Amino acid sequence: MGKAKGAAQFIPILDWGRSYSRQAAVNDLIAALIVTIMLIPQSLAYALLAGLPAEAGLYASIVPILLYTIFGTSRVLAVGPVAVVSLMTAAAISNLTTSMDIGYAAAALSLAAVSGGILMAMGLLQLGFITASGLLIAASQLKSILGVSASGHTMPALLWNIGVNLPQTNHVTLVIGVAGLAFLFWVRHGIRPILVTFGLRPRAADLLAKGGPVMAILVSTFVVWNWDLATAGVSIVGPVPQSLPPLTFPDLSFDLLSALFVPALLISIIGFVESISVAQTLAARKRQRIDPDQELIGLGAANIGAALTGGFPVTGGFSRSVVNFDAGADTLAAGAFTAIGLAIAALFLTPLIYFLPTATLAATIIVAVLSLVDFTMLKHSWIYSKRDFWAVIVTMVLTLAVGVEACVTAGVTLSILLFLYDTSRPHVAEVGRVVGTEHFRNIKRHTVQTDPSVLTLRIDQSLYFANARFLEEYIYDRVIDDKAPNHVVLMCSAVNEIDLSALETLEMVNTRLDEMGVTLSLSEVKGPVMDKLKRGDLLKHLTGDLYRSQYDAFRDLCDND
Repeated sequence: MGKAKGAAQFIPILDWGRSYSRQAAVNDLIAALIVTIMLIPQSLAYALLAGLPAEAGLYASIVPILLYTIFGTSRVLAVGPVAVVSLMTAAAISNLTTSMDIGYAAAALSLAAVSGGILMAMGLLQLGFITASGLLIAASQLKSILGVSASGHTMPALLWNIGVNLPQTNHVTLVIGVAGLAFLFWVRHGIRPILVTFGLRPRAADLLAKGGPVMAILVSTFVVWNWDLATAGVSIVGPVPQSLPPLTFPDLSFDLLSALFVPALLISIIGFVESISVAQTLAARKRQRIDPDQELIGLGAANIGAALTGGFPVTGGFSRSVVNFDAGADTLAAGAFTAIGLAIAALFLTPLIYFLPTATLAATIIVAVLSLVDFTMLKHSWIYSKRDFWAVIVTMVLTLAVGVEACVTAGVTLSILLFLYDTSRPHVAEVGRVVGTEHFRNIKRHTVQTDPSVLTLRIDQSLYFANARFLEEYIYDRVIDDKAPNHVVLMCSAVNEIDLSALETLEMVNTRLDEMGVTLSLSEVKGPVMDKLKRGDLLKHLTGDLYRSQYDAFRDLCDND
């Protein structure tokens, strides 16, 4: 029993698979059918967004889903190609293929393999971007709507190249693209009330509305085929292999892996954050649990599967997962059924999309990603924090002007710098006793009792190398005056950690205060922090005492004086 439980910890299917029921299978099959219908056009579109043949999207949605079914923990997360990761894939590979002698598709396989390896390693070791990305992705698809050639991974480059080639717009393609956009926007927002009016249940109306992209594909493909619009310059998908995903082997040469490591790391981070956020949100609605470490392994396995079967980096998709949830998926088996449905499509349905216009796929991408664009965050961030507002603005500008990959790097760096800045100036409050109680509050916010001989400072943050100096100067500035106190008490109720650098600073403060004739005491030190302090020299030479509560310290020191 113990061995089985241990195996189930790393292979969750061994756990939920034991109790799999007929009713769960029915629910999963229904959900899988709906998600498959939604995933077919998305997988084709996102493959083109990544700069790969349309069939790569189908390949990236079969074996990866099966592997996530085995190793994942979210019962409704729909794994496959997503917009942001596809855009980042295109940016990483296009930059690489210009500097190295490697094919585009081969580089995509290696990128998926490296990303999968990073996610697996992270899992085993347990260790304003979206809005701008949505705008950038939508802009990148305008060339397909217009029927012109344009390249670039930044907003200025895209708009400039599209503008230069605007006179070459294919008007037939433009009509198809605009009609597709209008239809998809209407289906997303306008068809549901009509269906409900005709007596359809709201949930069923929602699910039918999700099938809008399939209807757009069917109609536009028929129109292009019937009127032979390909001869009029309308770009079509063309021949798509009628087969299951091939067995592929990524190039794992050192030079290529080194060049792909940073892009793969960024893709892994973005993909994992997107997946875990939607997985945890949906799991909470059913009172289920998500294991983040196991999710890393599941997504890592999915990406390695993509690398071995002609795909490209994948992750959990927000919209598909919500549809999977709403459709009533009970277990991860819904993903396996979806993979089977996609395999059937790859075997028998690909000839039907030969005349599918790329303008329709571009419209599908634009409508999907514009749902990510949320300008209300600017208003909310301005009201809540002006600094956060400017951070959002900078992130958006960097994404649009420099590109997604550079923005992620800059965003991570900026976040670290902002964290260090914030924590380098911890909130320190001088506190006093609320009369008639044993509670101590900020003297600037409450009417409290104080004693001029006792200075009590409450530190509202853990102490480490970046803020220890600030606390030291704060204490000295407060003590060195005409009415210097006799005792300083550091109230540590909010201190969860004291690193070695901060410990050395406290030892120095203790020595200097002793030279001034002032004692240093600590109160309300948490157990784990106390355990670490006992390993150092501070407690051995502390000029004051350790107090279990601030009230004990205040009463003792005031009585002594």
